Amino acid sequence: MKKKTIQLSALLVAAASVMVAAQTMTMPTLPATIVAAGKKDGNLNTIALPPDWANYGEIMDTFQKMYGLKLTNASPDISSAEELQAIRSLKGQRRSPDVVDVGPAFAIQGKTEKLFTPYKPSTWASIPASAKDKDGYWVGNYFGVVSFGINKNIVKNVPKSWADLLKPEYKGQVALNGNPLSASAAFSAVWSAALANGGSLDNIMPGIEYFAKLKAMGNYIPVDATPATVQTGQTPIVADWDYLNLGYSKQFAGKVDWTVTVPSDGVYGGHYAVAINATGPNQNAARLWEEFITSDAGQLLFLKGGAHPIRFNDMVKRGVVPKDMLAALPDAAVYKNVKFATPDQINKAKAVLAANWAAKVGQ
Repeated sequence: MKKKTIQLSALLVAAASVMVAAQTMTMPTLPATIVAAGKKDGNLNTIALPPDWANYGEIMDTFQKMYGLKLTNASPDISSAEELQAIRSLKGQRRSPDVVDVGPAFAIQGKTEKLFTPYKPSTWASIPASAKDKDGYWVGNYFGVVSFGINKNIVKNVPKSWADLLKPEYKGQVALNGNPLSASAAFSAVWSAALANGGSLDNIMPGIEYFAKLKAMGNYIPVDATPATVQTGQTPIVADWDYLNLGYSKQFAGKVDWTVTVPSDGVYGGHYAVAINATGPNQNAARLWEEFITSDAGQLLFLKGGAHPIRFNDMVKRGVVPKDMLAALPDAAVYKNVKFATPDQINKAKAVLAANWAAKVGQ
């Protein structure tokens, strides 16, 4: 999925609520040798970082100001596959990307092709094992979870779980962000429903059965949710990534009474990962970048953009997430149960979905 598809919502989330971060940000405590070596490189080449996605604009600006490096960000809207291709085709050139920001399947592929060099940042221990390569070839940096966005102008009783959505009162009100066969957010929503109904990261079938039941009873409507359908009330309940649903809260403030909750019975997450190009021209600056975005300070900048930092649970536990940032988000407790699928599990689930979704749900 190309990142530009959610730029607008991410931008609106960035403008949201959380007014902490950069202006009050202090210099993160990073290994002095890494900082000194990174500064000496003088340059950092990034790729595929939209400034209005997950607050990357502020993250890049802050990094440059703090460490005095010149950051060049190429092709902000390209896909993970195109990032790997850039490493291959620009090998040996000064403009080759030093770091990439890719989905898990492409992170695995990059390691397999020996495109990356391993590095474990100093916060390595607090990054969930399921969101990093054990040898450090890639490291998760931020994530989103499947949530319900709810139009309270129409929906009087806010559903808290997938089980709730089976109630007759939600007839004709439940929608997804696209077709699960082609849209990552919708695919993840089916998986979230699977977790809530006896499935697992190795078994998405219960989620397909759940949506077949939801459609048969008239609650699920095969309408792709968009900002327009949210504003007009055509999709009163939307299962989508939390950072997108949170974006609607601000986008339609004063027009739609929109609230966001994470289903208590199926907390499914999707993350991105940072990796260092093995042949990039600025290896030390790349390590400094990885240290920065996985530090407490860097992670809070992701949260300011509405994307959950990969170390969110650890930071909440240590009390380093400002209260006003937490207040703007769904209950932090539900994120303790988030589950991430491996690339193999994702590929297996896609095959099961392709074989069964049309026949059972018909969208």
